[in-house]
Amino acid sequence: MGRLFGTDGVRGVANADLTAELALGLSVAAAHVLAEERSPEGHRPVAVVGRDPRASGEFLESAVVAGLASAGVDVLRVGVLPTPAVAYLTGALGADFGVMLSASHNAMPDNGIKFFARGGHKLADELEDRIEGIYAEHRTGAPWDRPTGAGVGRVKDYDTGFDQYIAHLIGVLPNRLDGLKVVLDEAHGAASRVSPEAFARAGAEVVTIGADPDGLNINDGCGSTHLGLLKQAVVEHGADLGVAHDGDADRCLAVDHTGAEVDGDQILAVLALAMRERGALRSETVVGTVMSNLGFKLAMEREGVSLVETAVGDRYVLEAMKEHGYALGGEQSGHVIILDHATTGDGTLTGLMLAARVASTGRRLAELAAVMQRLPQVLVNVPDVDRSRVATSAELAQAVADSERELGATGRVLLRPSGTEPLVRVMVEAADIEQARSIASRLADAVKTALG
Repeated sequence: MGRLFGTDGVRGVANADLTAELALGLSVAAAHVLAEERSPEGHRPVAVVGRDPRASGEFLESAVVAGLASAGVDVLRVGVLPTPAVAYLTGALGADFGVMLSASHNAMPDNGIKFFARGGHKLADELEDRIEGIYAEHRTGAPWDRPTGAGVGRVKDYDTGFDQYIAHLIGVLPNRLDGLKVVLDEAHGAASRVSPEAFARAGAEVVTIGADPDGLNINDGCGSTHLGLLKQAVVEHGADLGVAHDGDADRCLAVDHTGAEVDGDQILAVLALAMRERGALRSETVVGTVMSNLGFKLAMEREGVSLVETAVGDRYVLEAMKEHGYALGGEQSGHVIILDHATTGDGTLTGLMLAARVASTGRRLAELAAVMQRLPQVLVNVPDVDRSRVATSAELAQAVADSERELGATGRVLLRPSGTEPLVRVMVEAADIEQARSIASRLADAVKTALG
């Protein structure tokens, strides 16, 4: 059995790769690992369990809850809420751990299981490995330690999580949003109720699209991976800005009043300067990834803000932030972590903070985002290849070296296997868009040839 955990939990096609049996077994294994240190004496472990609206989440939630209760864990079932809400409630309620069922921005047939440790923090690799190890032992016949009688876990619906999370979001805003008109695209996902309510309570006039989840339409032509509808709606409604989330609302992308996209790098740039102005940008440093646009790096350098780069993945951004005490970090994809107020990427919080900056300055988002000039960047996804051999293929290494020589100091190349999907991502950045496209196309062909 290969490693189950990817960069963002365990993910796969629901009822094919990710079965009820797997969900139940992983939950029992997680209970043994994450609830083994109990305090005070006699304290029964507690887990917060939430999900996005996917149809498969209904049976997977039942499997997870059954596994946890069978292992002696009391379950607080919070229902459909964003991933950052489950992380927040895990910490706020003093739970031993949390479980979120979602495949984030993936298409509807997929689903996933993500565990949060005490405090609402993502699991370290060592904890994931221990969970997988216990699960593997069980698959080979090792019996579970099963409580009986009064020792089994109890299951309760925790209905106040919705309001508790929104109150937290409103409570950390530096200013209200009165006078702003905002279009929200909820991707028919987990924030379909939360985000519109939070923006409205903060004072914004809200227009909502993509907020009618039926279990099957999550991320379908809408949300942060499909900005066309949001761009159109912002222009049609004469809104000040638009905000788009993905299926579990741990990311945020934006659109300015003209319908132009504002990506994660630009959002980070705007928030970095806003936080520095408030004295909240510790060490005057922001954390990005190797995928951060060169324009973002140049803008931060010009503004006197230090940039720390990590590998791609919000977990690596978070690790660097926690290790050095930085307050802000994120990815071009819209995963933005504001560590003083969230333990993971929070799309609703990010959108609120971005709108708050527009409201407080009285400036258009387009003007604020212009602090950085986004250099042309082409990203090509190459599916159906052996992504495990990206780092070891001599043929690919030569193709990358040739491309880097051609670009010189005016651009860069990055090849990386996706941590959540079976594909390889090819990124080329150059001063000229046509050159970037040409090189990206050649590298994509090289990936197919070398790894196909």
